[in-house]
Amino acid sequence: MRRRGETEMKTIKCMMDHLYWADGRILDALEESETKNKDLLKLVRHVAVAERVWLSRLQGKGSAQYSLWEEAEDLTAIRTMFEENAEQYRVYIEGLEESELDGMIDYANQSGVPFRTSVRDILSQVLLHGQYHRGQINRALRIESAEPVQVDYITFARL
Repeated sequence: MRRRGETEMKTIKCMMDHLYWADGRILDALEESETKNKDLLKLVRHVAVAERVWLSRLQGKGSAQYSLWEEAEDLTAIRTMFEENAEQYRVYIEGLEESELDGMIDYANQSGVPFRTSVRDILSQVLLHGQYHRGQINRALRIESAEPVQVDYITFARL
């Protein structure tokens, strides 16, 4: 019989795997659309940088060096950041014990304001934030008459 914590960690790992998959899918959709919409490129870059910011905080590092809303030049650099994020999140989560999910992380936001948030809530933020913005990107792709991409969790779970 599984303990509650083992189930929670399994769920978190699975949801993070969905995040890595969905990040790649949305980048593929943007490449295929050949969009020149600078706001869409800025938005997908924002998702990648936000993942990096939260990872830095989880790792006990500062995040002031990251700018969340810069213009994006091309998708190649963003793809590289997503891949690096995925690799580092995997390492972090593999070393994470269930008992550490409620541990508190002290950090300063990008404006320097101090905060204290649990590991569980930070991981939830990363998961939900990316999905929110991927929905915005998909909607914008449809408006541009491009094909949006399926990034729902259930689609991933069926693979």
